[in-house]
Parts: sequence; structure tokens; C-alpha cells
Amino acid sequence: MSDWSPEVLDVLEASGWTAGRRVDTAAWRSMFEAVGIVMHDAAEAFLQEFGGLAVNISGPGINRAREPFELNPELAWGEDDRFSEWSDSLGRRLFPLGELEGGHFFLGIDEDSEICLVEAWVASFGPMPHALENLILGLLPRRIDDEHR
Repeated sequence: MSDWSPEVLDVLEASGWTAGRRVDTAAWRSMFEAVGIVMHDAAEAFLQEFGGLAVNISGPGINRAREPFELNPELAWGEDDRFSEWSDSLGRRLFPLGELEGGHFFLGIDEDSEICLVEAWVASFGPMPHALENLILGLLPRRIDDEHR
């Protein structure tokens, strides 16, 4: 997907990622479509490559702590109201990707491949591939929900 820095590549490979990785997304698609959250192309492409990875990182980052995250949409099951409401509020379709910091926060992706932290507020890690690098290297996401209220 990208020319990762050596550090990011090491973290991804240690988490089980390999170039050309393809994961079946059908179960996640049907699970969330049943509650009205449609898997768009960006979510499918991201999850085919990175779905199921658990990234166990910690320590200081660029401007926030490096925190573990898991890219499994099932971890956001039951949060469909949160994703639907933020999608409506922001005017972008957020599809669940998993969780950050052991479930303290959820991760979602919009149709432009921008990865967001989703809680009682929303912040952006930026578009792929920078978003994954920002998550791994500990870059503070930019709060975006205030821009849309």
C-alpha cells in the first residue's frame, strides 16, 4: 500500500501483516449491514489488507503515547449508533475498524480512507497510508467534530 518507514514496517510485520495480505471481509460486511452500516470500498480495501491485526505498541510517541490497537470491526459491535450518528453529523460514512487503547476508543474509516478515532468526540489520524503511520508512531489525531457542529 505504501513505502512504510522501517519502524512502521517492523511494527506491521510483527503484527502479522505481509505485503499482498488478503482477508475475507464478508462476515464484517454482513454483521454491520444488518444494523444499517454499509461497508464502503475504502473500508473493504483497508480491512482486506489490515483486518484482524493486533498492533501491540507502547511507549512515547511523536506527541502522544504509542498505544496498542486492534483492527477487528467486531470489537466495535454494539456501537452502531455511535458510528451512525457521527456519520450523519460529519457528513461522511464511518465504518468501524476496531479499537484503540484496549477499547477506550474506537477506530473508523470514511469513504476517502481517512481513519478516525471515534468516541463522544471524533478526531482524524489523516488519510491512508499516513493514518496508519500516525497511529503507530504516536501522532496526536486532529479533532474534527468541532468543525462540524
